Amino acid sequence: MKSIKKVFGCFQNSDAIGKIQQGSAGWFNDNKTGMEKQMTSLANLGLLGNFLGMLTDSRSFLSYSRHEYFRRILCNLIGTWVENGEYPYDKENLTEIVKGISYNNAVRYFGFDL
Repeated sequence: MKSIKKVFGCFQNSDAIGKIQQGSAGWFNDNKTGMEKQMTSLANLGLLGNFLGMLTDSRSFLSYSRHEYFRRILCNLIGTWVENGEYPYDKENLTEIVKGISYNNAVRYFGFDL
């Protein structure tokens, strides 16, 4: 897995913003720790602000609560970085990042006409 992470950024180009994505945390990592590790890895290797967010089965009513869980973990992770001085406190920028990961990035990436 480490060798894959080392070449992660080598295939990016200007064809699409965030062209290479790590995907979701996965079945066995679909928990707080797994999601935090996955988003931290993406932030270290790429640009977290271009992350497409959580993958789920949108046909399931329970998906709504899973997305809320994901968003809370995302905001807590970013908030911790801000409190630790690892990311600047810029409310406008932070809002844009969270809205992008929660919705806007996927709309842009997949070209949805909403």
